[in-house]
Amino acid sequence: MGGRDGERSPREIPVSQETIGLVAAAAVLVVGTTLDPPPSLSVEGQRALAVFLSALALWLTRPVPYVVSSLCSVTLLFALGAVDSFDAATTGFTSTLVFFLLALLLLADATTSVGLDRRLARRLLSVDSTPRRALQSVAGSVLALALVMPSAMARAVTFVPVVKRLAGAFGSGDDGFERAAFLVLGHVNPIASMALMTGGGMALVTSEIVARSVRPITWVDWAVLMIPPTLVLYGLAAVAAGLFVRVDGEATLDAAEGLRPDEADDAIPPTTDDGSRLEADGDGPAALTRDQRLVGLVLCGAIAGWIAGSFVGLPTVLPAVAAVTALSVPPAGVITAEDIADVNWGIVFLIGAMLSILDAMETTGAIRAVIDVLTRWLPLEALAGWQVVAVLIALAVVIRVLFSTGSAAIVVALPIVLELAAVFEINRLFLALTVLLVVGSTTILPFNTTAVLVSMDRGPLSHRDVAAFGLVTMLLSAAVAALSWLIYWPLVT
Repeated sequence: MGGRDGERSPREIPVSQETIGLVAAAAVLVVGTTLDPPPSLSVEGQRALAVFLSALALWLTRPVPYVVSSLCSVTLLFALGAVDSFDAATTGFTSTLVFFLLALLLLADATTSVGLDRRLARRLLSVDSTPRRALQSVAGSVLALALVMPSAMARAVTFVPVVKRLAGAFGSGDDGFERAAFLVLGHVNPIASMALMTGGGMALVTSEIVARSVRPITWVDWAVLMIPPTLVLYGLAAVAAGLFVRVDGEATLDAAEGLRPDEADDAIPPTTDDGSRLEADGDGPAALTRDQRLVGLVLCGAIAGWIAGSFVGLPTVLPAVAAVTALSVPPAGVITAEDIADVNWGIVFLIGAMLSILDAMETTGAIRAVIDVLTRWLPLEALAGWQVVAVLIALAVVIRVLFSTGSAAIVVALPIVLELAAVFEINRLFLALTVLLVVGSTTILPFNTTAVLVSMDRGPLSHRDVAAFGLVTMLLSAAVAALSWLIYWPLVT
């Protein structure tokens, strides 16, 4: 019945999600280029929409790398006649956001390559005598490190050996410290990236879309609007992580480990993935290395440039590019050609392509046609203002669950949500910040956030833990956003 050994009948051959994605993308393009458009949509608009949907299929199933699918998408915009020229098809790649994100990725890699992240983590972390207090130290240290390290995944990787060492010292089994700490590293850690405009990809994407669609926003404007809500949300989520697994507040360090709070600096050496000790990164009380001092100084200069630039009109990207240049010139040599090759080019190209597609959809009227369809399908006219906001946030969350990165989800969802908000005269600035808070705090599937993937891989978390605590952080973010919308943001705008 099954044929010869080692063979499968046709019905037994599995169909991968990559194959489904390729077929779906091709089918959308065929339909979008052969059928006549509806009366509300131009030919160019239909083809731009077809490219958008095919790109979504490729990005969600990833049959090819993001770089390849992004290049194909912008090329199809021109080849199918959705735009008049190839220059018009690549407008997203000339956006400040793309260059700003690239500069921040390089700065984050520089911080990691010189060991400054590990050094700061060990200096910030103080080991107390109970798992609960140690969890508080981990959460506080991750938050502090977010000021100089935009990447949530890099922060998670930095603290994994620290948490493992502490868990071993506590002899964790029933106290839940390790599970709670990995919830902090996976779910709570990315929340810290939203406090500053330069805190990570999600904040950068949101600020760029706000600047393009709502009003200009400076680094200081963003800090005033987002630091208090982010700190409140981070604190609540960290406390919730401890309550989620009932971290013990009574147990003390395992006597066999011989650890005391005043020995923390020597007791928690940074380690590699295989457990070996990392050398030459400032162990113990040794002074900072030359490269660590240089990177720290340049990062402080960049932050000062962003603050000063908010008052004198200096473009936000300029201090970031200046910092990258300072670390790349021969006397410094911290950022090398290898570092540039190792940048996550996939997310850079994805954002550039998505911005290009959105520009084409806006120019051809495709976005307006989509909004008209959504307003006919969703009875938004019959809803109160807060109910409309709830529906729009729910739409953004649905889109977020489909994507493996928050920034990619925001660049797709936020323009559509803001267009709908304009129809119903909803405060679009507040809505954009709310979308960021909720989307940035929602991780239902492990692949939704790279920091969660790291935590699941290195820690004791289960899929149930990830989904359940992801719902907790989503509800907390909705509550904090609602209070900010009603009380805080009106006071500072």
